[in-house]
Amino acid sequence: MMLWILCRLSLQYHPDKNKNKGAQEKFSEINNAYEILYDKEKRKNHDLYGDKKGNPGFDAGNAGGHGGYSGGQPSAGGQGASQSYSYHFGGSGGQSLFNFGFDDIFANMFGGGWFGGFESTRSQSGSKGPSKNIRSINSQLFKKEVVNKGMTWLLLFETPMLMNNQLESVVEEVSRLLEGVVKVGRVNCESEPSFCKDLGTYPHKVPRLFVYAYKYGDRGSLVEYKGDLGAKDLRTFCRENLPQFSKRVDLKYLEFSFDDGDSLPGVMLLSSKKDTPTIWRALSGLYHKRFNFYDLQVHDVSDPAIKKIGINALPSIVGWLSNGEKLILKAGISVIDMNSAVNELSALLDAFERKNKKSDSSRARKAQTESVNEQIPLLKGTNFDDKCGQSSPLCIIGAFRSSRARKELGSILSVVSKKSFSRKQSSSNGNRDSFSYALLDASKQPAFLNAFDKAAYKSSDKVLVAYKHRKGKFATYAKELNTEQVEQFISSVLNGDVPFSKTRQPPKLT
Repeated sequence: MMLWILCRLSLQYHPDKNKNKGAQEKFSEINNAYEILYDKEKRKNHDLYGDKKGNPGFDAGNAGGHGGYSGGQPSAGGQGASQSYSYHFGGSGGQSLFNFGFDDIFANMFGGGWFGGFESTRSQSGSKGPSKNIRSINSQLFKKEVVNKGMTWLLLFETPMLMNNQLESVVEEVSRLLEGVVKVGRVNCESEPSFCKDLGTYPHKVPRLFVYAYKYGDRGSLVEYKGDLGAKDLRTFCRENLPQFSKRVDLKYLEFSFDDGDSLPGVMLLSSKKDTPTIWRALSGLYHKRFNFYDLQVHDVSDPAIKKIGINALPSIVGWLSNGEKLILKAGISVIDMNSAVNELSALLDAFERKNKKSDSSRARKAQTESVNEQIPLLKGTNFDDKCGQSSPLCIIGAFRSSRARKELGSILSVVSKKSFSRKQSSSNGNRDSFSYALLDASKQPAFLNAFDKAAYKSSDKVLVAYKHRKGKFATYAKELNTEQVEQFISSVLNGDVPFSKTRQPPKLT
């Protein structure tokens, strides 16, 4: 039936018979629609990818997952024209034949935008109730789930008197076409008039459509749709207002780490598309506070810069950890539809974020250890007199035999060294003499500990020594060490509650 209608329309608008302005363009549209409807493969490509000519996505032959960071099968999905993001066809989308917009063709031919045709539309369908497929949004849900969450929303503002089922059908159709990258909702302005008026969206004569967009900044804003009542035009409007947090770069960026002055990790999409793909724009909105987004057009995977990082198939995603380490997250991405692609790529980004946090934590621990080592010096012959010689009445030495013991002692002494200790006033000297901290590698300096004890505390992996060089005396603590116990030991030493012993001989460092 539809083919018959198109044939009749083709005859009606044939340039040889119809000399009216625009007839040639309508004739081309009709013929293209006929080809898509007649050719099963073109129809499938149009339904899945939204391509106006029924062509496949891009790089349709690059199926499967070559390489890959995640154990799953992440993918990136497709839709139309210059903003499509579609790859190897992996199955039927199960969408309607009318997804490519016959309603738009007829609307363009016979005229009438959705404002002009509203009254008759309402009279035909106004008796029906609101669509159950469009979520009701109130002021609380708007603040909780819409405002600045990174997701693009298509919102219908109406009242029960202005309800329009044809308009809702178009919104539902766009919701199906852009599932995964755009959510849809309706606001009843009769029940929440102040909310709609505050937003500047209150409908007076006709329902009003807005996209909650991030096109122009980090914060979302409402942009009103004033085009024709057709899924094709509305879908285009939604896609034009998708987030644009991804920075378009060239090949030279592959040689650099992406820090952009902050600590966020970076992710880059490499594809053959000349514009930022739709799904990548959607993901950049959802994750823009967690990643720096980039995208790069690649003309040939044999390019030396591409081969250097190990990519042999497009599209691919490369990630940079906060420390600059580069990883191929996924190469040769294959998708079925946009919704599954967003879910799978979201899982990929979540896994990469966890890896980055683990890397950051490891770096923080390493930096802490290095900082501890800088704060608590290692006792050497060159600094012995300064730390534990005549200039220091008391030296607290943490002796260790393993790297683990050094880390533990260094961390404990670093914390304790920042403490203020109170002591009893001495009758002979009311001043509070200063004291110092140091670490000692007992495995390399056995003679030093041997000056205190003949066995040199060889049974202990770590031991604490309080050493008074001027008096040639020492006290030790070789029990299980923690911050509280070390603090108590030092306090007891300062208050004279710990007995000191004479050294066997002056300790020496080799």
